[in-house]
Amino acid sequence: MSAIHIKSPALTLKAGPRALRRIREQGLNPGDVGILPGAAGGPKALGIQGLDLALFGDWLPRAPRERSLIGASIGSWRFASACLPDAAAGIRLLGELYTQQRFGKRASISEVSRSCSRMLDDLLAGQDARILANPHYRLNIVVVKSHGLLADDRRDRLGLGLSSVIADNLIGRPRLSRHFERVILHDARRNPPLGELNDFPSRCLPLDTGNLRHALLASGSIPMVMEGVRDIPGAGAGTYRDGGLLDYHLDLPYSGSDVVLYPHFTDKVIPGWFDKGIPWRRGDSGRLQDVVLIAPSREYLAKLPHGKLPDRKDFKRYLGDDAGRERYWRKAMDESRRLGDEFLELVESGSLGQRLQAL
Repeated sequence: MSAIHIKSPALTLKAGPRALRRIREQGLNPGDVGILPGAAGGPKALGIQGLDLALFGDWLPRAPRERSLIGASIGSWRFASACLPDAAAGIRLLGELYTQQRFGKRASISEVSRSCSRMLDDLLAGQDARILANPHYRLNIVVVKSHGLLADDRRDRLGLGLSSVIADNLIGRPRLSRHFERVILHDARRNPPLGELNDFPSRCLPLDTGNLRHALLASGSIPMVMEGVRDIPGAGAGTYRDGGLLDYHLDLPYSGSDVVLYPHFTDKVIPGWFDKGIPWRRGDSGRLQDVVLIAPSREYLAKLPHGKLPDRKDFKRYLGDDAGRERYWRKAMDESRRLGDEFLELVESGSLGQRLQAL
């Protein structure tokens, strides 16, 4: 990708305190990056595709090394795509397969689940073992095991369970331990790049070719939208769902001294999915001290169709006009090349530190 001249900034760039000092003193090189988080966000991933392409298709391969990729929901799908033998081709294929998804007005959760399962089959195309043997990337997939009523897909019981989650979360985020257990399925060659997980009951389990697809499907299984995934091999009996329910934006205790490079949809880190409407719930600065967050700027978003990245509401917005939605999403993917171009221009010119703000 060649850098282009941009009149207004396409990117917002923020960093935790240690990363901010480091980059202002030394700049940022691809060899500095050891961890990449990927947030939940559904079709928003299409809106930052150009950033993923610049990172995985160009910049990171300039300094090959072992790197941990940790994702929830669509974040785990993005990173599984990047672990395919041709990262750029995998990222583009994910965007095209997601864009081609079509659902009728009365699509059931079982229909949506079957469609997403087929999309995953088309994306991986029998290359599961190659993802887990990638020479440079170590994939970590965040899911939650659901307790009580949340283990049921019947709308009445699940709805009651979600109401209880919302009420408990308003009282205090720690109360979500009554409803969920965090499970991280990780590349067997390396443990997750995290310190002690003491905020919620948590388990870390190895990925293999027998549970990779189960884990990816579970990590994107939004309650009331998709069925939970039952009995992931190696994780035990139970119902597993979208990892973003607990770890929406991956506000986690990253370990080590490497830069944590975070290509994100927004300039905020919101701990859990149920915290979206709670403005005082934001990421822990101690956990995020090595994070460099890269996100679309407000100026960039304002120039997109509808003034935003693609999102799940577009399925309703364009109900009966799938061709129109697909044009819109492809336009967003095309425009997102600006994000990648600007990032490459900043790191190559050594001016990234001048643009960084405190996270």
